[in-house]
Amino acid sequence: MRTEVIVAGAGPTGLMLAHELTLAGVPTVVLERQTARGAQSRAGQLQPRTAEVLDLRGLLAPLLADAPSGDAAGGAADGAPQGASRGASSGHFAALPVELDCRPWQTRYPGPVTLPQARLEAFLEERLVRRGVPVLRGHEVTEVEQDADGVTVGGIRAGYLVACDGGHSTIRKLLGVPFPGRASTMSSVVADITLASRSDAVPAERGHFSGHTGSGGGFFSVLAPLDGAVYRLIFGKLSGEGPGRDVPVAAEEVDEALRAVYGPGTRLGELRAASRFGDAVRQVERYREGRVFFAGDAAHIHMPIGGQGVNLGTQDAVNLGWKLAATVRGWAPEGLLDTYHAERHPIGARVLRHTRAQAVLLNAGRDEEVAALRDIVTDLVRLPEGNRFISGLMSGLDIQYPGLGPRMIDVDLTTEDGPTRVSALTHSGRGLLLSFDGKDRRIDGWADRVDHVAATTDEDIDAVLIRPDGYIAWSATDTTPLETALARWFGPASRPGGAA
Repeated sequence: MRTEVIVAGAGPTGLMLAHELTLAGVPTVVLERQTARGAQSRAGQLQPRTAEVLDLRGLLAPLLADAPSGDAAGGAADGAPQGASRGASSGHFAALPVELDCRPWQTRYPGPVTLPQARLEAFLEERLVRRGVPVLRGHEVTEVEQDADGVTVGGIRAGYLVACDGGHSTIRKLLGVPFPGRASTMSSVVADITLASRSDAVPAERGHFSGHTGSGGGFFSVLAPLDGAVYRLIFGKLSGEGPGRDVPVAAEEVDEALRAVYGPGTRLGELRAASRFGDAVRQVERYREGRVFFAGDAAHIHMPIGGQGVNLGTQDAVNLGWKLAATVRGWAPEGLLDTYHAERHPIGARVLRHTRAQAVLLNAGRDEEVAALRDIVTDLVRLPEGNRFISGLMSGLDIQYPGLGPRMIDVDLTTEDGPTRVSALTHSGRGLLLSFDGKDRRIDGWADRVDHVAATTDEDIDAVLIRPDGYIAWSATDTTPLETALARWFGPASRPGGAA
């Protein structure tokens, strides 16, 4: 089999990357070791920037419309896609009892959107299959060969390979790529369960994360209702001790933790799915090795808290996708692929740092000094500027790559076709030049890669050039000519007839 790009891993990172490539017309094959998608819900929410990124491609509205009403709760402001709602979910930092408010970042999603990771994966995979993209399950990568012209994986030849195959990436190991960092110091469990009986200590409704935490009998826990009668339970021993990652989770230990924290009146009903996790912190030194790229957990691992894994991986995918597509299609400017590592590696490193800080603050029950620090940090996050800083950090809304403007705000605007908003103009995955000042800006040489839309808005904006991942590459206030920015991010202008 011959294709242009092989994506290894059918988690949210790999599926989103395949979607981006397919949207750009790049033949792609997805390989997945598992024969079927796991039943576990895993991450339970989308951070605001993840919601925005899905909105850029027109994916969020149908995703939420298909979700049960209990799943689509939380965090959307007026003008957001149908299906999202206000108030049931807000962000947190280290389970501190302070709601993180993302409204200062001018987003339609002032808090996380509650949605199980499994639902996101199912939705993306279904979209790919409908587009004719091969998602080959039961295909374990056992060898990788690359040369100057391409990569061969299990008889499939491609120009590029992207490893989205998780924290224990087989591709990373086959290529001998170092994964420096720190091993896990604790063992915890995340499980989807039902309850045979429940005491008054069990939360009856979904609320702020800090309200779902508890401890007792040497255990800590987080227990929150999902849809229907299902709860997500996270627990571990306060000592940090526990079995290794690959040891199956037994119903007896789940029941023991429930009774220890919530009393003998709370008993396990059904253990639907469970897995173990730790707080290991690792990151590859380079996100590119020749024709192989690393994204998502294959590139970085950290303690799973606050939906950071899905947030980070989805943005890895959208950052890399259009750049890889541009290279395959032949219009990428020199060095464009190298900006993937330059832009995303520092963001991954930042997430590793703040998840380590959160891991320390979460251990207040074991250390009086940490408890005192936790009180001070709580007070700081309650301050408007402190809350803005932490909400931007956790949501990803504060990201600004070197040499670029911030993400483009999804403002309301009016075009010759009527009222709309910025995200409605980005579904194609192409670049976008928005002109609000009536000036004639000709981009004929880039019209095969960049859309040009004249619009009006109440915001103070003259004109902006927006990359496919939603970040501002040029504005009318820049001293750099528009043509220079177009060439920098979208390659040389095409000659008449379409040749560059």
